[in-house]
Amino acid sequence: MLRRALRLGLGRGPLSWGLGTHRGGSTLDQNGKLSEIKKKIQSVLPGGAWNPLYNTSHLPPEHSDVVIVGGGVIGLSVAYWLKRLEKPRGAIRVLVVERDHTYSRASTVLSVGGIRQQFSVPENIQLSLFSIEFLRNINEYLAVVDDPPLDIQFNPAGYLLLASEKGAAVMESNVKVQRQEGAKVCLMSPEQLRNKFPWINTEGVALASYGMEHEGWFDPWCLLQGLRRKVQSMGVLFCHGEVTRFVSSSSHAETTSGEEVTLKRIHEVHVKIDRSLEYQPVECAIVINAAGAWSGQIAELAGVGKGPPGTLQGTKLPVELRKRYVYFWHCPQGPGLETPFVIDASGAYFRREGLGNNYLGGCSPTEEEEPDPGNLEVDHDFFQDKVWPPLARRVPAFETLKVRNAWAGYYDYNTFDQNGVVGPHPLVINMYFATGFSGHGLQQAPAVGRAVAEMVLDGHFQTINLSPFLFNRFYLGVKVQEHNII
Repeated sequence: MLRRALRLGLGRGPLSWGLGTHRGGSTLDQNGKLSEIKKKIQSVLPGGAWNPLYNTSHLPPEHSDVVIVGGGVIGLSVAYWLKRLEKPRGAIRVLVVERDHTYSRASTVLSVGGIRQQFSVPENIQLSLFSIEFLRNINEYLAVVDDPPLDIQFNPAGYLLLASEKGAAVMESNVKVQRQEGAKVCLMSPEQLRNKFPWINTEGVALASYGMEHEGWFDPWCLLQGLRRKVQSMGVLFCHGEVTRFVSSSSHAETTSGEEVTLKRIHEVHVKIDRSLEYQPVECAIVINAAGAWSGQIAELAGVGKGPPGTLQGTKLPVELRKRYVYFWHCPQGPGLETPFVIDASGAYFRREGLGNNYLGGCSPTEEEEPDPGNLEVDHDFFQDKVWPPLARRVPAFETLKVRNAWAGYYDYNTFDQNGVVGPHPLVINMYFATGFSGHGLQQAPAVGRAVAEMVLDGHFQTINLSPFLFNRFYLGVKVQEHNII
């Protein structure tokens, strides 16, 4: 019966715990009392203006309706849509906690910035279609008065996916789904492929799919900074620190089958301040886990997965960090300006970077080849052994390429089915997830942010139904079968 209830959605409805209110009085009352205390102290002490004995401006607020753990594009998108959809304006106080204020380890800025609709699952296609509309009209969403407009440098060159004889039938089926969802994708034979892209060696290629509209790549850093600038103008608060603890209360409930479950509600988030031994407890009504590759650890802090194996209580968030390499190379005789984002049947990929015959590319390792995620060092042998050979076979000009740079970044890798986790936890009832996208979080961030905000504010998805991406599927064992994970 518990599994049946989860399939129906375990008792979710519009929130009823009063966003905009706090235990111990409103923020306005607190500020008013503090002001009165300052005046009284000032009246009995010699001297002029009030000078606090201790500067607390670096600390997060003591109260916030929503605490978002993670300040990358996913977390910032959630913050943006919460403020945009709130009624009345200014009703919700939102705090974003980010431990890496330089974003030097952030998945966002270390990615190759691609966006595509060539997925096999309808929800993934819908997410990317929404996001490309957001990106193409970004200044209608993220413009800030008196600030210059954003230019995310979108390059609409499309994606080109290549399939062998073995993968051709799956590609054909995928394209049918993509077209049904409104994506503009065409199938190409090897002959058509050679005619359009003469630099490609079509040996071993049985079929190709090419995105004719709304696919390409953009500047991830620009999107990140644009979102951050906008949400700050909307009143979102930021804190450079690390979430180290959740304080929660528990209650017990019984399912119709008589199975007892423990429900938790988080009341307080403890934030350790950056480069300090201090921490600040923040009372809150909602916690959004958008911590990317570290979201599994954040979930564990909240008690997720701490129960008997095989039970809902013991079901972990299966998201862990996986290291991926990106290589930057120069090839004077390489493909020209019309080059799309190419994904070979081998899994190797590349795209053009700028105007000077420079390229970015890489390849995801097999499970057996997974590198140590404990650091961001680059394995250059991986390029020589796994990336270069298939790319040089596919693009003969790449035989003479020269690698000029390389870096590593993290995927928030969902080990269960490599798809996003969106929405509430069924037992930690005020923790919501926006994580686990396994490499396509950047391109889906605008749509995911809206979906999470809708769930928080209204209790259900509205724009895109992302029920297949709920946490419950891990307990039920129901995988989202996406064929086009790169």
